[in-house]
Amino acid sequence: MHGRSLAADLRAALLDPRAWQRIARPEQLPPPGDWATWLILAGRGWGKTFTGAQTIAAWAREGSARRIAVVAPTLADVRDLAMRVLRDVAGPGVEYRESRHFSLCWPNGAEAMGFSAEDPDSLRGYEFDAAWCDEAGAWRYPDAFDQLQCGLRIGMARQIVTTTPRPVRLIRELLVDPRTVVTRGRTLDNAANLAPDAVRHLVARYGGTRLGRQELDGELLDEVPGALWTRDSIDALRVRAAPELVRVVVAIDPAVSTSEYADETGIVVVGRGTDGQGYVLADLSGRYTPDGWARRAVDAFRAWEADRIVAEVNNGGDLVETTLRTVDALIPYRAVHAARGKRTRAEPVAALYEQGRVHHVGAFPDLEDQLCAALPEGGGGPDDRLDALVYGITELDLAGSAWEWWVEDFARGVWHCPCGQKFGWVPGRRCECGRQVADRYDEPVPPPGASTV
Repeated sequence: MHGRSLAADLRAALLDPRAWQRIARPEQLPPPGDWATWLILAGRGWGKTFTGAQTIAAWAREGSARRIAVVAPTLADVRDLAMRVLRDVAGPGVEYRESRHFSLCWPNGAEAMGFSAEDPDSLRGYEFDAAWCDEAGAWRYPDAFDQLQCGLRIGMARQIVTTTPRPVRLIRELLVDPRTVVTRGRTLDNAANLAPDAVRHLVARYGGTRLGRQELDGELLDEVPGALWTRDSIDALRVRAAPELVRVVVAIDPAVSTSEYADETGIVVVGRGTDGQGYVLADLSGRYTPDGWARRAVDAFRAWEADRIVAEVNNGGDLVETTLRTVDALIPYRAVHAARGKRTRAEPVAALYEQGRVHHVGAFPDLEDQLCAALPEGGGGPDDRLDALVYGITELDLAGSAWEWWVEDFARGVWHCPCGQKFGWVPGRRCECGRQVADRYDEPVPPPGASTV
């Protein structure tokens, strides 16, 4: 969209579905050629969602797609963003239904069904000839994409993937797929349709930073050399579900300011399983008022049946505890005084990841962005989510608990796979994740700091 106000463009597109062909920028129209995936990697405000919706609506109206899946990060994103925009541009005579799935039915019989990437199994059993995956780089469970691919089997099926670039495994795999056509774009490409004050603020605050290169310029950033975490190592230890938990902690890194452009408050839920491993269960971070983050943390404490809330108090002091206790006076609470440098505190937690002892239950893109940008000497961008994670994992005391679990299992002939599974050792046996055990049990991968038992 270019040359006119966003409101005028939207009105034109809504009144006449064919108007999109006239007002869209060339890169917002489907590329020529025989492709299976159109991957749009672009900055915030480029028009990704509108482009995806307009393309799907055009396919449905012309009859080139009749069974369409619309997948977004959460159910709220499906209902309030992807399907809402698709409804706006669908054209006349379209029926909207809310039953098991949010669906749109065109007069010619074409149907679009909404799915949440938080429930990959909901995609089982369906067949599609087209799909739209919105913000796929932020999906909690990337295997939702695999379930979708199993259903894309009608005719010459094709899909649109619209997302802010993140170097997650899903995006990296799509980029090397010869059936993928890639469109890249920046926030400023659509500046004519964005509020000037918002554009000036975003460029002034994030221009030239790694976050700005990703979120505004639409760059797919490589790993940061020397970072404490890598995406491959996090991916290798990722699990779909945690085992039975023996302890759960809600950790908070409260923001100092509550202004619109203040840092976020980090709120991360972590747990220790019966296997002695650590599990990252939820990232609830965001911009909140003090009462807002306190209620969010207490709600998480109750929902996860946690044992304690821990919070960093360097800047808030007693006010942090007071704020929490205004929500729940009896909440179990411990203050964390961050006396050492932030990266010094993070290094032992990063080491636990290296040892294969911390697993992410699903994906947490914003948290993982911070982890994979963290350098030993500091810097790398925002770290509120990272700090909350560090406080939580430290509180779990995995270093003090895992050894006893490991020695007991090892003595009973139980093999620990780096993916978190454990099973009786048999020569040549493979774990469900595909890894093979050592040829000799007397030469297993030992726990940290030990070579024999």
